[in-house]
Amino acid sequence: MPKDTLTVVDNRTGRQYEIPIEHDTIAAADLAQIRTSEEGPGLRSFDVSLANTASCKSRITYLDGEKGVLRYRGYPIEELAERSSFLEAAYLIVKGELPSTSHFQMWRHNIKMHTIVHENVKRFIEGFRYDAHPMGILIGTVGALSTFYPDAKEIDSDVSRRVQVRRLIAKLPTIAACTYRHSLGLPYVAPNNELSYTGNFLSMLFKMTELKYRPDPILERALDVLFILHADHEQNCSTTTARVVGSAHADPYSVVAAAAAALSGPRHGGASESAVRMLHEIGSAANVPAFIESVKRGDRRLMGFGHRVYKNYDPRARIIKKIAYEVFEVTGRNPVIDVALELEKIALEDPYFVDRRLYPNVDFYSGTIYEAMGFPLAMFPVLFAIGRTAGWVAQWAEMLDFDERIARPRQMYLGHDLRSYVPLDQRDDSSELETEISGPY
Repeated sequence: MPKDTLTVVDNRTGRQYEIPIEHDTIAAADLAQIRTSEEGPGLRSFDVSLANTASCKSRITYLDGEKGVLRYRGYPIEELAERSSFLEAAYLIVKGELPSTSHFQMWRHNIKMHTIVHENVKRFIEGFRYDAHPMGILIGTVGALSTFYPDAKEIDSDVSRRVQVRRLIAKLPTIAACTYRHSLGLPYVAPNNELSYTGNFLSMLFKMTELKYRPDPILERALDVLFILHADHEQNCSTTTARVVGSAHADPYSVVAAAAAALSGPRHGGASESAVRMLHEIGSAANVPAFIESVKRGDRRLMGFGHRVYKNYDPRARIIKKIAYEVFEVTGRNPVIDVALELEKIALEDPYFVDRRLYPNVDFYSGTIYEAMGFPLAMFPVLFAIGRTAGWVAQWAEMLDFDERIARPRQMYLGHDLRSYVPLDQRDDSSELETEISGPY
């Protein structure tokens, strides 16, 4: 009779161990019983970047990279992108179920009531240089919000948690818009709660002298769908960061600021910016074959292709590719789309990429939409962060509900054994001398 266990034989000692299997995983702590002596350390697993380690239990997002499947709380991403709105999807991610009409109206009202930021927050943003990277401003400002809302430290209070979740989802677009207008030297635009969540964001970004700003409905919907697609993505780098920082019982603003810092890297939320830069560098569809060959030689990297999880076509990329054409009907065709299409066509036919299962990911086409809508490249990860905030706060709250212990992974130590301290005047001076580097200040 089959059993849900794993039998391990330690060839060093000849001992046999039976380890339980639950949901196709074994508990790493169960390996500790495997040891060569009673006094010695038990066996540990070694998994760089946690590539094959489940770090938590979650009910939020299901992802099957082999089949190209992404679901929020069981709902396919394709259905949510086509039929839902970002605020509804955020409700689903945070609360676990789709809202009724009355619950959604109250949720939307509660979000809108928190879109305004304190005047001192605006002054805080004004303290950054005009050319500061928008993501750096966002990270610093979100982290500073914890000083405006000291009640956020009451993480065991359900009431406080709900308020902070609303504040974060509501205020991220306001802060993001302020960072954009700060870089241009433009006055900040107050939130307009008569507009939708995404429409209000576009108003705070682009409103000039008109009495009432009316966003183009196609662009408004396109950005709303992009927020849905970015809302959560299982235990990626930034979400893992949110859980690790949250496990120390830090306040949610510090948690989201830390997650945003992780998102800012070019391997994560900055990937769409890198993909668009690559398309501009290629220049035209005629240059794609030569670029492909340089990638195959290892001279260049193909940005926007492949994914740590997906070994099939990223389902979000299919949705974004369709939206891109709808956006171009309003903005005019972004010329880099021709480069992107030719690059995708050749890459999907070339055995080098097919054998490696390198398909376009969400970053490949999202950047072309952002650029067509008038966003500078530096704003791309900020836009990503607005949508992903819903996922971060949901994952943070779930982590607290599961009462997870503080994150504290182990290491494989490869350094020196015990050494004795040598006085400064007796040490070897033959090693390379440190070079002095003078800065601007």
